[in-house]
Amino acid sequence: MTKIQTFSRIISLVPSQTELLVDLGLKSKLVGVTKFCVHPKNLRKEVTVVGGTKQVHFEKIKALQPDIILCNKEENTLEMVLELEKIAKVEVSDVNTFDDALKLIKYYGELFDTTSSANKLIAQIHANRTKFQVKRTQIPRKKAAYFIWQKPYMVAAKSTFINAMLEEAGFENVFNSKFRYPEINFNTPELQKAELILLSTEPFPFNAEHVQLFKSEFPDKKVLIVDGEMFSWYGSRLIKCFDYFEQKKLII
Repeated sequence: MTKIQTFSRIISLVPSQTELLVDLGLKSKLVGVTKFCVHPKNLRKEVTVVGGTKQVHFEKIKALQPDIILCNKEENTLEMVLELEKIAKVEVSDVNTFDDALKLIKYYGELFDTTSSANKLIAQIHANRTKFQVKRTQIPRKKAAYFIWQKPYMVAAKSTFINAMLEEAGFENVFNSKFRYPEINFNTPELQKAELILLSTEPFPFNAEHVQLFKSEFPDKKVLIVDGEMFSWYGSRLIKCFDYFEQKKLII
């Protein structure tokens, strides 16, 4: 009989995956996280911070003697992953759709022997999603552009988890014909079609000043600051996103 490998020293280099691990009951096994792992609030005071998502302190990670390191294809670099593989086993997630996110939760449940917690989490996400979808059918779909960066301006397009979440929220992404995160300007044709301009709080922290700038450029469009975590964090954050979307619909 094949012995199942157990992991007692986990390093997570992806904020949304860190939150998921904690919600699966694995907080005591986390030995290293990034400076961007802000949920739960006090985690960075209890666990060693090993750097960011693009740059880490390899010697610090090595000293923690992890038996597994969790990465993500989009958030971490290939160069990082190759170097980390010299230290410990590395798992690289690739999440671009809602189903990908649910599969990751299920996989982590199996990998870390927390299947029961993972299944409960998935069931609750499904329940919240179904409840929201019923209400969403009563709301006209609006065409939206979702900005993630400025200088240069960048938006979320197809083949991104953000695009999948825009669809979940009931929006039609005007940049769905483009790939990943294209650079655009205020004269880009697709932008003219948008009824809504959504300015994310991350990775670039758009604020009220940016709202006023966009409103001056596009007086006929609704401009909103939206919580980037609700559109780009997969994992247990999905439990909260549908309530958030409903609140935003009331504003719209």
